[in-house]
Amino acid sequence: MGKIIAIANQKGGVGKTTTSVNLAAALGVLEKKVLLIDADPQANASSGLGIDIETVEVGTYQILEHSNTPKEATINCTAPNVHVIPAHIDLVAIEIELVDKENREYMLKQALESVKDEYDYIIIDCAPSLGLLTLNALTAADSVVIPIQCEYFALEGLGKLLNTIKSVQKIHNPELDIEGLLLTMYDSRLRLSNQVVEEVQKHFNNMVFETIIQRNIKLSEAPSFGESIINYDATSKGASNYLNLAEEIIKKNN
Repeated sequence: MGKIIAIANQKGGVGKTTTSVNLAAALGVLEKKVLLIDADPQANASSGLGIDIETVEVGTYQILEHSNTPKEATINCTAPNVHVIPAHIDLVAIEIELVDKENREYMLKQALESVKDEYDYIIIDCAPSLGLLTLNALTAADSVVIPIQCEYFALEGLGKLLNTIKSVQKIHNPELDIEGLLLTMYDSRLRLSNQVVEEVQKHFNNMVFETIIQRNIKLSEAPSFGESIINYDATSKGASNYLNLAEEIIKKNN
């Protein structure tokens, strides 16, 4: 049975989509069968894997509405062993449309029941908010990876996210686990980066992944070519960071 991992943080620009795309690609390279779900209306995870979002007719919106099955929404992408359920700007409307629905927090969970057994890992790229979309992802997920940027405001808002996770555990999904806190955009030359790493490791101890994602120009370039870092430059620091993260997650779940 596949493990569903949500990549979440309500703070924007912390590396959620970069992590979703490249973790999915790294798991694929390590011969795991992966489904990446783009649950962010900006649809960057979809375009980052070479999908033309203008042509998307069936995607996350339709599976949340239950008007299409995940199978009907799944498409191939540039990364080996990875399938994608893409997003479209229409996804912005889903928060309003789900508001009156019964069991609105469980729409994604119910939809994924039919494909959960077909994949080793299902990765959900969450929107930078704690709205209904992210709530659906956390309710459907087995665990959550929280990317934390190695910068001054890194821990700001983390408490709020951890409280949200606690309330999801209490009300909707008692099985939800924290897979780990992932330090991103690390620059070893900056004292501040090193301080943030120390702070996070001191406060959260075993919850922090050993792998740290370093600031890497190739990581920023890859999405504009519609490729994961592993396809774009397998020898880069970014590729080796995400392969290490994938190995760490596989080891943890064996």
